[in-house]
Amino acid sequence: MPGAEHLYDRIGSGYSLGRRTDPRWMNPVLAALGTARTVADVGAGTGSYEPDDRPVIAVEPAAEMIRQRPAGASPAVRAVAEALPLRTHAVDAALAVLTVHHWTDWRAGLAELRRIAPRRIVLAYDPRRHAEFWFVREYVPEIAALELSRPAADDIAHELGAESVIPLPLPWDFTDGVFPAWWRRPAGYLDPRVRRACSALAQTDPAAVDRGIGHLREDLRTGRWHERHRDLLGLEQWDAGFRLVVSG
Repeated sequence: MPGAEHLYDRIGSGYSLGRRTDPRWMNPVLAALGTARTVADVGAGTGSYEPDDRPVIAVEPAAEMIRQRPAGASPAVRAVAEALPLRTHAVDAALAVLTVHHWTDWRAGLAELRRIAPRRIVLAYDPRRHAEFWFVREYVPEIAALELSRPAADDIAHELGAESVIPLPLPWDFTDGVFPAWWRRPAGYLDPRVRRACSALAQTDPAAVDRGIGHLREDLRTGRWHERHRDLLGLEQWDAGFRLVVSG
């Protein structure tokens, strides 16, 4: 990786401030890891969903993300999923959390997960759900093309021969700032720190994002957003298409 710039070297500044572990996702991840004694976290980022009760080796291509890993986090090596610097069956389980959609060759990356570990846990999502999300549909439709170009959780499950695919709904007060996390708290998208932590926004034409945010701000001021989406306001959680794919 020396000399190579990764997406998150450009857009990852401040990522750790907006992406905080939520136990309502951490618990299913730990359950899926089961009794695995050693774990490789591939596309580890800042390590939000790494277990702290067993050895973990983190693999992350972006130096900016490695820099934001907290003190005491597992050691990290800079490498890409498609060419993991680990021997065959090096660990008991491979973990990949919201990263496969960023891989250059996602099938090659999944083949590497199969090579290094007998158990694979991948947190992914259905891009169609994101493309249909109210923020995309009504404010920044340019995001849809990006989302629809990404592999879906079902595609990943098929490629891995998954034994289970577990829905992970988004609670209304979710603490991890994934793109649709603010589905019931639309004012969150007005915060530039929130937008910087969402790759879908960071990768979209800034002019389109600024235009959409302006329209959202006006709809919140007039109450138009709340009138249009009053059906969401009484929900405790919403299915944004996130799935935990478990194989092996």
